[in-house]
Amino acid sequence: MPTIEWQDFERVELRVGTLLSARANEKAIKPAYVLEVDLGELGVKTSSAQLTAHYSAAELVGRQVLCVCNFAPKRIAGIRSEALVTGVHDAQGKVVLTSFDRPLSNGARLA
Repeated sequence: MPTIEWQDFERVELRVGTLLSARANEKAIKPAYVLEVDLGELGVKTSSAQLTAHYSAAELVGRQVLCVCNFAPKRIAGIRSEALVTGVHDAQGKVVLTSFDRPLSNGARLA
């Protein structure tokens, strides 16, 4: 990967959000959830995420996650995705959510 400048990184708006709801995205080709994420001052945003391998819908609710908030909205399997919930692929290629070890304010920006 090429080296980037600090200003490039600052252009990515990474914020803390709390998952308010999660339900199966029935139109998705690969199993995914439709998520509602409370991003504080940015409001509640919708996202579609392939998290079904490690997480049930019920255990996602109330969890805090890190989201990219300044991508243009994108239609994914019939859902208008307004934020990207971040995660990392494990050794089996399944997504593990980016998370925090202490509660944070919704909308807090990554420093």
